[in-house]
This record gives sequence, C-alpha cells and structure tokens, in this order.
Amino acid sequence: MARILISMPEDFLNKIDLVADDENRSRSELIREALRVYIQKQQKANLSNAQRDADLLESLM
Repeated sequence: MARILISMPEDFLNKIDLVADDENRSRSELIREALRVYIQKQQKANLSNAQRDADLLESLM
C-alpha cells in the first residue's frame, strides 16, 4: 500500500481522530472510507450529468 503525506489544520485532524475513535477504526481507515464515498458520489454525479446531457441532445434532434 502506498503512503501519502497531507497537511490539514490541527482542529480538523482532532475531529477526524474523534470520529475514528468513536468508530473504533484507525485514522487511515476513516480517511480511506471518506475518500471512497466521495469518489462514488462524484462518479454518480458525472453519470447523472452525462445522462442529462444525452437527454438534452436527444430532445434537440
């Protein structure tokens, strides 16, 4: 697994740590899951936008 280095405000990191502790997971697990969810939402939004554009083009034809 690759390692990365990111910077964030200390108060944000504290919030991440609180959530990770509440869920009995590591900080890395929590951040990986958050990014997975973000990527899935972006992909769904992109598909939705592509479908909307396709519908618009079809209505113009």
